[in-house]
This record gives sequence, structure tokens and C-alpha cells, in this order.
Amino acid sequence: MSDEQSQSVIKRIIRQVGLKCAAQGQSLSETLVAFMVKAVVLDPRNDFNMDRILVENNTQDLIQLCVTRLLDTTNPSLSTIKMQVYFDMNYANRDELLSEQEHVLEGKLAPVLRSITARRPRVQEEMEKVYQKIVTYALLRSGLGSPTDIEAVREVTAALQSVFPQTEMSTFMSLNKKDKEQQVKDLAMLVTGIRLYNKLCQKGGSGIEDLPAMLNEAVPLATRTIDERLNSCQLLAHRYTALLESLQGDPHRSSQLSYFKLKETLFHVRQYEAFLCILQSNAITSAREVESLDVQLEAAMMVLKNTMQDKTSIESKEVFPLFMELFKIWTGFQDEMLLLSFLTNMTDNLQQFLETQSQLFTEEKLTSFLEGVTVKTDVERIKETMGTRVNVSDFRNQEWFFPETTANFNQLLIQYHGFCAYSIGVKGLTLPGNAAIGILKHKEKYYVFSSKEAAYIFAQDPDKYIQLNVEKAKEYAELIQLLELRHQFEYLVPHVQARNAKKGLTQPPNKCDSGTQTDTHILPPTIVRSYEWNEWELRRKAIKLANLRRKLTHSMQTDLSHLRRENFTQVYVPKDVGTQTKRDTSSNVPKPQVFLQGLRGGSSPTTHMVAVDLTRPLDET
Repeated sequence: MSDEQSQSVIKRIIRQVGLKCAAQGQSLSETLVAFMVKAVVLDPRNDFNMDRILVENNTQDLIQLCVTRLLDTTNPSLSTIKMQVYFDMNYANRDELLSEQEHVLEGKLAPVLRSITARRPRVQEEMEKVYQKIVTYALLRSGLGSPTDIEAVREVTAALQSVFPQTEMSTFMSLNKKDKEQQVKDLAMLVTGIRLYNKLCQKGGSGIEDLPAMLNEAVPLATRTIDERLNSCQLLAHRYTALLESLQGDPHRSSQLSYFKLKETLFHVRQYEAFLCILQSNAITSAREVESLDVQLEAAMMVLKNTMQDKTSIESKEVFPLFMELFKIWTGFQDEMLLLSFLTNMTDNLQQFLETQSQLFTEEKLTSFLEGVTVKTDVERIKETMGTRVNVSDFRNQEWFFPETTANFNQLLIQYHGFCAYSIGVKGLTLPGNAAIGILKHKEKYYVFSSKEAAYIFAQDPDKYIQLNVEKAKEYAELIQLLELRHQFEYLVPHVQARNAKKGLTQPPNKCDSGTQTDTHILPPTIVRSYEWNEWELRRKAIKLANLRRKLTHSMQTDLSHLRRENFTQVYVPKDVGTQTKRDTSSNVPKPQVFLQGLRGGSSPTTHMVAVDLTRPLDET
């Protein structure tokens, strides 16, 4: 079956298994289902071969087996796989966790920062709003108080006004966006440093918790909790190992005590121990960091007090770096609080995976099984073999390393998580390897052993026992993670399973397209453009220069042009205007009305004419 066909079939099986488990009330992650499918396929007892195409009957059998194992809550192997999946999906080292937290914080503050740098206020009221935004950003960036805490806002505003008064807002708004962002971040650091200084001088500090005191109390408690759980876990591993060793020569008793369940429980406890060791290492690192930060804080406060003592004014270049250093130290305390919370949650969540083994083998049962059995710790086993070591002369073609003769001995990458390379495949036990016996180098890999006899047997045919260990990991899939054998089973990994973790159980090899380009001319050109190789061209230029030596440029000036310059006069064209000097008026006078009587004559021969004037007087008009 090709890789594409294999991945397509596995994806379909994973989807169907997940649906059937969900129908039974078990909502499982895709990563867990994928790992269980892988475990069932790898187990040689199930007789699945990925080199040939699965028929429908085989596919249904595989799905049913996966569902059965996923729903079996009493199976220690399932609990181990769940624990491995949980740890790989949730655990992150210090750098990854802090980087992710910084990225999340920047994402939350991005809208506030954008509202400060993108606006162009023109009036005083808008300037004040931007100034309040800077106060809010400084408060949120420090994580020391809430914007709803009036006292904390007042402290931040007062600290900001002491280093950045509102009169400088016009200068701030004239900067480009990148410079604005940097200045806002610097102001947030300065303001936080001032508030911390006032807090430590007992002059303020509303909403600021005493992180050094809290960490000095919480870190030892968390470390002690991890140590106690690690000790109890190691005690269980020692008891299960001793019990399994006692059962190897007694088949009848092995069947009564469920030999396979005991092995699965041992692997479960060993995996839990490995995870606790990682958390313990982180807790120890945190404790050292807190101690270092305490010393740095005390030194920084002493320098600040000496600098600011009995002084009314101090140059900014002298005190600002000290406030910023105080901010960085306090940020370190905040980071340690985050890491401590993370370690505590991881430790508590891992504890739930031990319920299966504690129910399967209770304390009473385990005590009764161990009657007459000597329980040895890992330290006691190593002490028993400290006086024995491999004789290098017995092996001509093999290379052995010893602690006292090897430089950087602790940096050698030991296979199988430091367990005996012989006991895993032959006995099915995870016995601690003793490096003092000798470390065998085979094909650029290093192996340790629990006894000299185991080292001699393994060295006779290393490839045989390495293959036995691989077969044992196929039977118990949880060993792939515990013994760090993931690279030997990558051919079964579908790419869909690697979406949630950078180094998870099922990560495919990283691939990328890359290219390189070389500049045509790395150095700047050194060509002299004035160079001439032709002798006649050089002669021509020489003659031209010689002629120029005999040429003169003459000029003269007349009286008319002496001290003259061109003048220009500009006039304005007259505009059209109008003037009115006459107006029309009128007056009303009475109309003359004169009538003549007797013009037609009458009976008398003489004409008598009478003039009658009926014109109205002027005062009546």
C-alpha cells in the first residue's frame, strides 16, 4: 500500500472510531484516537499488516478493536496513552510558555496601542483622550491593577505626568507610528518602575501584590509537592518491578496476578515518573530564578535609593534606566508566577491518570503480593553494580565509554530514556542503566545496562536486541513515547495528527522549500571611466589641453550697461464703473378746466360769451 493510500485509510478509520466512541458517550480527541489506531495496528497479536490493502472486514475489525480499547477504562495502557497525549498537547518549556504569553499580551494590547498611534488629534479635548489612552496602556501593560481601580489610575497618571506632561503631546503626535509605539512602551516601563519604587518605599502601590513574598512561599511548596508525588511514584515503580521479577520463574502465579496488566502498570508508573522529573526540573529552575531575582531587586532598590536620596531634581538619563531595570526585574517575578501556576496545574492534572492503576492494584493487594519479595530501589540496584565494569579488551570491534575517561560524559544521548537496553526486550522490565558499567556505542547511538552480564549479552548481537525492543514497543504502544522510539514508527503517522504540537507523539518530519541566490557583483565596481588605452586618443586630448592654454576669454562693459538691470513694472487694468447723476421726478397739479358759454349765439343779435373757470384750487389737490 502506498503512503497516500495508507494515510487515507487511517484517516477514515480515525473518523469512524471517533464517531463510535462519541455514540457511546466518550468524547475523545483526534490525537488520542489516532494513537490508539496506531497502537492496535502495531500490535503483532492483532495480525494487521500495513503493507497490504485492508479489506472491509479487516477495517471493521480494526475499528472495533480500537473502540473496545478506548472504552476500557480499567486498562492501564489506555491511561498511559491518555497521559502521554495530554502531556504532549499541554506541556511547554519555559521559553515557549513565556513567548506565547508575551504574544497573547501584545495581542490584547494591540487595539489600545493602535488607538494611540493612529489618531491625529487637533483640539485639546482629543489630546486629553489620547493621554488617557496612554495611562490605560501603561496600567494594562504592567499588570499591576485594573483600569476600574480609581486609586491605581491616579497613581499611573501622576507617574506619567512626572516623566511625560501633557504639554509634550503635540511633539508626541508629530512622530511617526513606529516611534510612537516605542515611546509608549518606554513610558509604560518607566511608569511601572516608578510605581514599584513607590510601593517598595511604602508610598503607594495600589493593586500591586507582593510577588517576591508570594513566590518565596509558593515555589518551595510546589517543589515539595512534586517531590512527594515523585517519591511515591518511584516507590510504586520499585514494587511493581520487584513483583514482576519474582513472577518470571512462576507461570502459575503469573496467570493469577495478570502478568500483562502488571507490565502495563509498571510502564504507566514509569511514564508518570518521567513527566514528574521534567516538572521537578522546571520547579528547581524556577526556585533558582526567584533567588536570583530577589538579589537583583534588592540591588536595584539600593541603587535607586542612593541615587534619589535628598535630591529635589535628577537628570532623566541618570534615573530612567534604573526605573526600566526595576520594571524588567518585576516582569521576571510575573513570569515566575505564570510558570509556577502552569507547573501546579500540570502536576494536579497528571495525578488523575493514576486512578486506574490504584483501582486495579490497591495497596492491600500489592502488599499481599509482595510478601517474601525483596523490593530494591533504583539507587540500590545501581550501587550493587558499581564495582563491576566491562572489559574493553573483550570487544575488538566495539567502542565503550566510561565516566572518568570521557569528556562531556553527561551530554551523551542515552537511548531508551536511560533504561537497560537488554532488559526491555528480553524481560519486559524498565531497569535503570548504570553508566559506570560502560556505555556501548553502536551505529552512533549509546546504550546503558543494568548489569555486566546484560552488557556482554547485548554486545554480542546489538541489532537483535534492538529489534526485540522494537517488537516489545509494538506490543505495548506506550513504550514508543516512554523509550523515545517515535522516529522508528514515523511511517504510520498521518499528517492530520501533528496540528496541535511541535514535538508531539505524531509529528511528521518538517519540510520546506528553500532557495539561495548569489549577487553578481558583491563588491562595488572599480572601473576607471577616464582610462584610455589608445595612444593616439591620449595625444588628441593632450593637444586639446595645450590649445586651451593659449585661449583666453574676453569680456567688456559699456557705460550704458554699467550697473544696469532689467526692470519690470506692473499695472492694473482699469475696471468698468458707472455713475448716475440724474433722476426722474414728477409732481401733480390740478388740470385746468375753463368753459366758454354763448359761443353758439342766441336770440339776440349780439353774442354774449361768458368764461367759466372750474379748475380746482392747488390746496385741494
